[in-house]
Amino acid sequence: MKQSISFITLGVADLARSRAFYQALGWRESSASQEGIAFFQAGSLAFALFPRDALAEDANVPATGSGFAGFTLAHNVASEAAVQALLDEAVAAGATLVRPADKVFWGGFRGYFADPDGFLWEACYNPFVTLNADGTIRLTD
Repeated sequence: MKQSISFITLGVADLARSRAFYQALGWRESSASQEGIAFFQAGSLAFALFPRDALAEDANVPATGSGFAGFTLAHNVASEAAVQALLDEAVAAGATLVRPADKVFWGGFRGYFADPDGFLWEACYNPFVTLNADGTIRLTD
C-alpha cells in the first residue's frame, strides 16, 4: 500500500448543519459536491461529509456508537496566538470547546474543539515541524 491518504470522510447526523459549520469556518465546498455529499479540498487530500447511516451502510458496519471515536483531526498553525484564534473561530461557528489552549509538555501548544457531530479537532502549534505556506506539514525523514 502506498503511504498516502486521499480522503477523510466524516459520517454526520445532519449534512446541512455540518455543511454550514465548515462553511462558517471559511471552507469552500467543491463543485463536485452533490445534494447527499459535501466535498472540500483540504490541502493535498479531500475532506467529505456524508450522512452517518449511509456511510455505515457503505462500509457494512452498524451506524450506532458514541463517545470517543479513537481518532482526532488536527489543524496545525504557525503560532500559539493562531491556536487561540482558531479555537475562537470554531466556537463562533458552532463548535464546542473541549480543551482550552495550553502548553504541552513536549513544547507545543494546543487546544481541542468538537464539530457539531462531536468529531474532535486539535488546533496545534508544533515548533518542531515545518509548516509550509499552503498549510501542509513537512515531516523530517
